[in-house]
Amino acid sequence: MIERTETSETPATGCCSPSLAPRIDAATAHALSDDLGILAHPIRLQILDLLAQHNGQVCVCDLEAALPVKQPTVSHHLRLLRAAGMIDCERRGLWAYYFVRRPALEALRTRLLAQFDALR
Repeated sequence: MIERTETSETPATGCCSPSLAPRIDAATAHALSDDLGILAHPIRLQILDLLAQHNGQVCVCDLEAALPVKQPTVSHHLRLLRAAGMIDCERRGLWAYYFVRRPALEALRTRLLAQFDALR
């Protein structure tokens, strides 16, 4: 077995395309990964779908009843979606009513499509 070692004195080079470099920089790749990560869970996608179906606001108790997970899990995913700016809520008495932040969803859609279009 041949073991390849590289030192800091010799930069790594490709064998066929020495000018090969990613078009997406590390910061953009990290931001895209964050965007995809917030969508990368089925419960979060279901929450977004439920909220988008109802143009108004949806009570947290209705979300809990509609989803196949327990209340702490629903709360966890709602917290992540709020932190990402995708949804928000309004308190009314004991209950919280959630809604989609449509401008944030549109901005996310635009960012994702721009990145995927660049891959063509």
